[in-house]
Amino acid sequence: MDTSALTGLDQRIAECRACPRLVTWREEVARTKRAAFADWTYWGRPVPGFGPPDARLLIVGLAPAAHGGNRTGRMFTGDRSGDVLYQALYDVGLASQPTAVSADDGLELSGVRITSPVHCAPPANKPTPEERNTCRPWLVRELGLLRPTLRAVVVLGAFGWQAALPAFSEAGWRVPRPRPAFTHGARVTLDATDGQGGRDGQDGREGQGGQDAQDGLDGLDGLDGLTVFGCYHVSQRNTFTGRLTPAMLREVLTTAARTAGLPAENVVPRGPHGG
Repeated sequence: MDTSALTGLDQRIAECRACPRLVTWREEVARTKRAAFADWTYWGRPVPGFGPPDARLLIVGLAPAAHGGNRTGRMFTGDRSGDVLYQALYDVGLASQPTAVSADDGLELSGVRITSPVHCAPPANKPTPEERNTCRPWLVRELGLLRPTLRAVVVLGAFGWQAALPAFSEAGWRVPRPRPAFTHGARVTLDATDGQGGRDGQDGREGQGGQDAQDGLDGLDGLDGLTVFGCYHVSQRNTFTGRLTPAMLREVLTTAARTAGLPAENVVPRGPHGG
């Protein structure tokens, strides 16, 4: 694929100021900081996706954490949710190390990319529907650029599921009607459309990334199908209560990776991360 196009998209995402509430919040958090990170220079901007441009598997979250991605500038890096996710990716052979503490820590992903439907940290981790729709064209464009190799997606949580389905439709995959409901372990195969993309969520085209999203729909003939998996979000609420265990997460990631054509091991590690 055109690596420079994805790099350019990431740079444009990092410069976005389309949602006033989110801009104010992310920058305020970056100024005031958390005491534990007082010596950090916070990123304080939209956080672009992370992972190789030829990824066969995409993981879609919710939004960056105020003192996680909003601080470090990389998806799921520097927070408890990321601790769980990257440990699981390492366990199944998709990450080079089990921890993610900063953007320059040497972590590399193998065949998998991580993104989110909202790229700015929202107050109380709750983007509004308008903010979700305004940010959607960035996801549509990212899907378009990943299209040559992308074969499977793991969506973390109901919010991500609801945000991602219209994006898949706009990017050229046929989403069933009624739309499939989110459940942990859900598996839906989306066939390719004839190249025109879907018509759901057209209001998302009005965001700052609208033209990028439209450009990403060119040449969709021959698009392969996409298998979408649902997984509970790796939030502390889910992982601390046992609603999502490490074993459950590893199982979804392993199945999705194999579906995407990636080698993956269904490993049960020793120690506290065993599931």
